[in-house]
Amino acid sequence: MVKINSVADGSPAGRCGVREGDLLSAINGHKVKDVLDYMYYAAETEVTLDIVRHGEELTFRVEKDEYDDLGLEFETFLMDSKQRCSNNCVFCFIDQMPPGMRETLYFKDDDARLSFLQGNYVTLTNLHQEDIDRIIKMKLNINVSVHTTNPELRVKMMHNRFAGEKLKFIRQLAENGIKLNCQVVCCPNLNDGDELRRTLRDLGELMPNITSMAVVPVGVTRFREGLYPLTTFNKQTAGETIDIIAEYQQEFLRKFSTRTVFPSDEFFLIAERDIPEAEFYEDYSQYENGVGMLRSLMDEFTKALEIAEWEGGDRHVTIATGYSPYPIICQLAKQAEETFPQLKCDVVRIRNDFFGDTITVTGLITAQDLIAQLKGRDLGDELLISSAMLRRDSDVFLDDLTVSDVERELGVPLRSSASDGYELLDAIMGITY
Repeated sequence: MVKINSVADGSPAGRCGVREGDLLSAINGHKVKDVLDYMYYAAETEVTLDIVRHGEELTFRVEKDEYDDLGLEFETFLMDSKQRCSNNCVFCFIDQMPPGMRETLYFKDDDARLSFLQGNYVTLTNLHQEDIDRIIKMKLNINVSVHTTNPELRVKMMHNRFAGEKLKFIRQLAENGIKLNCQVVCCPNLNDGDELRRTLRDLGELMPNITSMAVVPVGVTRFREGLYPLTTFNKQTAGETIDIIAEYQQEFLRKFSTRTVFPSDEFFLIAERDIPEAEFYEDYSQYENGVGMLRSLMDEFTKALEIAEWEGGDRHVTIATGYSPYPIICQLAKQAEETFPQLKCDVVRIRNDFFGDTITVTGLITAQDLIAQLKGRDLGDELLISSAMLRRDSDVFLDDLTVSDVERELGVPLRSSASDGYELLDAIMGITY
């Protein structure tokens, strides 16, 4: 049973007499243990709620439109506790975090429900056969962190003795019509090279229900004392990985008319290769994994410039970015300056002293590094940053300093923008809505 924390006024459940503090026992005779059960069984137009109130068992019949929410809220979003990851992956970024940060940054979740609801990637090691049966019954598509299809290597990489045998769930889900998006965190000398070929070949056998795959390079911070000795990709090994992926893209194009598997943008930056054109990324199915994000940004920015009109006088801004995307951001800034002579747009690459200079992405830049490396510079009218540096829907950086802290230390207004070419140009031009 799950305690109901509140009932929305005028909601279907509220109109039928369900109250705050009631215990939800079942929907249409099905026991409810979490949000997936609740959403699945409550989707029908006629719903029977079994409620316990002060020890008394009550039944309420609710009529509503299909998929309309009943109007019930519970103590937690998932209706129970979040599932903690049972792995100890050799590449886990959380294990490479410095001490003394906020507690939530150290929590490792591996909760399949967050895959369905928020797009998280899960390893399946927390799941049992009854969980797989429920996914198949509910026809829920899922995002899976595969990393390798070699059972022994998967055990080694995840430090979980069940990690290899859980690979059977991937095949079982695909063969029952469940669509899977997959990712591989690629580690040099572990699951790259021939092991990557094996993984792509094995997953290719399950197409078309393997709908997309992303291969992303491992991130290695300076906080790895006592951890597995990982190395990072260099220009040669990144290029070799791109070429391996290209082999399977051509095979999948021939067989299924889709590339399916994509290297993340970071591989192209490390290999010092041009970012592919938009057609390469098809429907940008792995955008959230950093696949095609830079191409999308570049194309949107160019389109935005074509329709933009300058209003006002001279403007000087500074963009702070990571080492990896620095050449791309410089290119965009130059385009803007050439289009609008009134604009001066400086780009500064920020070295990641907080996590270590092997971390070159923009999203892991902290306020401390911004302040240390920008203080005393002429930053112009505004300092522009990517919203990826901030906690979602907040103005807080990874190191718990805020936008206001940075503004105070640098003496300049700070403005964040998403990885969107139109929004970036608006920020550069000082346009607000």
